[in-house]
Amino acid sequence: MPSVLITGTSKGIGYETALAFAYAGYNVCATMRNPSKAPALAEFAKHKKLPITVTAMDVDNDESVQAGIAEVEAHHGPVDVLVNNAGIERLGSIEELSIDDFRAVMETNYFGVLRCVKAVVPQMRQRRSGTIINISSVAGTFSHPPATPYCASKWALEALTEGLACEMKSFGVRVALVEPGIIDTAMARRISSGADSVYPHATRIATLFTATLSETPVHPSLVAQKVVEITQANTWQLRHPVGPDAVPIIALRKGLTDEQWIDLHSADEETYRQRMSALTGKDPDPTV
Repeated sequence: MPSVLITGTSKGIGYETALAFAYAGYNVCATMRNPSKAPALAEFAKHKKLPITVTAMDVDNDESVQAGIAEVEAHHGPVDVLVNNAGIERLGSIEELSIDDFRAVMETNYFGVLRCVKAVVPQMRQRRSGTIINISSVAGTFSHPPATPYCASKWALEALTEGLACEMKSFGVRVALVEPGIIDTAMARRISSGADSVYPHATRIATLFTATLSETPVHPSLVAQKVVEITQANTWQLRHPVGPDAVPIIALRKGLTDEQWIDLHSADEETYRQRMSALTGKDPDPTV
């Protein structure tokens, strides 16, 4: 059985991806920072007799990543598929968030991926085989407040992944990005709750997420199935938007100049609503 290592599997996309690979016939090493605080996956796997081993691994820590991957290789041999899913968010204006907030997001979403990649790439290169899939976001294709720290980390991840793909293709190692839109996860629910700010953008994004999650919620299993599909399809396609709103959101940004994008997000509320309605065909705040 091929082996897959997945980070951030305590809930959401990572949890569903672990199950999807197990049902597809893979030996799954599901890693998370604190397995004792999130026992659901291990309990479900035991009940269903699924080939899932839950392992503690903190992607923010060099030693933890090295030890976690060494444990996988000791039990299952070389990692055939690496899925970098672990991620966090911080929402707020650049003025209101601390440097530590920005640093924490980059540490997990960018450097955490880099640690895991560097730990598996040598053996994949030597074997001339392997797949690395990094979970990015539509936010990796644009930036706007109050998600600026998250967008910055995903921009960095996209650049890292594109460069890695250029390096690894000649060695037969496939590299891909998955770019979900708004998915019904704990992170999305937190964003929909909003936050206090002197800037209007926190309320705007909370309204968008609330409307999407209530009207057309997308289960994280959709992303999980795409990750398995990419692994099994033998495709060299780099970017894979996922979810009904992913391609429209990316297209919306690409359809505007930089100045139009900035004008949209800096407009007063009424102008913002009118412009978004014209661009998307629906009111960004249906409660008004």
